[in-house]
Amino acid sequence: MERKLRVGVLGATGMVGQRFLSLLADHPWFEVVTVAASPRSAGKTYEEAVGGRWKLDTPMPEAVKKLMVHNVNEVEEVAATVDFVFSAVDMSKDEIRAIEEAYARTETPVVSNNSAHRWTPDVPMVIPEVNAAHFDVIADQRKRLGTTRGFIAVKPNCSIQSYAPCLAAWKEFGPKELVVTTYQAISGAGKTFRDWPEMVENIIPYIGGEEEKSEQEPLRVLGKVENGEIVKAAFPKITCQCIRVPVLNGHTAAVFINFEKKPSKEQLIEKLVSFKGFPQEENLPSAPKQFIQYLEDDNRPQVKLDVDYENGMGISIGRLREDTMFDYKFVGLSHNTLRGAAGGAVLCAEALAAKGYIQAKK
Repeated sequence: MERKLRVGVLGATGMVGQRFLSLLADHPWFEVVTVAASPRSAGKTYEEAVGGRWKLDTPMPEAVKKLMVHNVNEVEEVAATVDFVFSAVDMSKDEIRAIEEAYARTETPVVSNNSAHRWTPDVPMVIPEVNAAHFDVIADQRKRLGTTRGFIAVKPNCSIQSYAPCLAAWKEFGPKELVVTTYQAISGAGKTFRDWPEMVENIIPYIGGEEEKSEQEPLRVLGKVENGEIVKAAFPKITCQCIRVPVLNGHTAAVFINFEKKPSKEQLIEKLVSFKGFPQEENLPSAPKQFIQYLEDDNRPQVKLDVDYENGMGISIGRLREDTMFDYKFVGLSHNTLRGAAGGAVLCAEALAAKGYIQAKK
């Protein structure tokens, strides 16, 4: 890449926005030049706007501390300074859909962490190792928006990352039915234990909207492009419960699965550890060298031992065994704010740049 692409982060003061800035601090392809947030933060330096609300263990990057925060609603002003933006805005879904389309119409690509556009028919929702081919629908989205380079792409919900990649790896065996329970970290709600003390030694058996996302989003990821839109897959059928647990980072999934053609345990493990996709083939900067690892020990994966596998961008699977009612059962683990949120969006942007969808503005 001749020069780094100029990046803006929308919603830069929130937890996911902070994670974006941390990940992009030394990125070889991208450079953060603009941060934008709500009107109450506009006009302050980023350091002033965040104040004592920096939520990551790693320090605030020096390069962003003195950047002046823009009003995220001043779309033309922000768009004029960047080649593309990451979106992590905290608004209603209708407001998010409107503002992301407004940025796209300024010929500024939007790579979003938000859920608002995940079911817009011509917006690709991508796990880059699994369905990078869905970026093909961007041509049709641009026709709808009337743009030549502007578009929106999104990443899926963090809750599906610990098991949906397995379904792609096992595609030839015909995954048919899944029963899933996810045990989700508090950072998925943008919280730490400091600002959510009631989660200490507690479990909450409900996370609004998560079960629907966990049951339906894998089907869109596994779907295909037809007539200018993404058509979701018919199978597998998935039923899910989502539970909030007292863990800071890391979503764990306990999964029961049936197949059309029941494979051996050895076949399933071989497919997991050999599975790779576009990010590995192109050696993208944020791509894990090995996307999925299989852990043989009965007590793995564990959040404390495995959540940071491949810098938080890999998936850990363990406890694969035959079941008395289903064909198999297993446990998966993924990092919800890295692979599941900002890191997944950065990897999407790298894939989009590698495929030529994101380029420097002239």
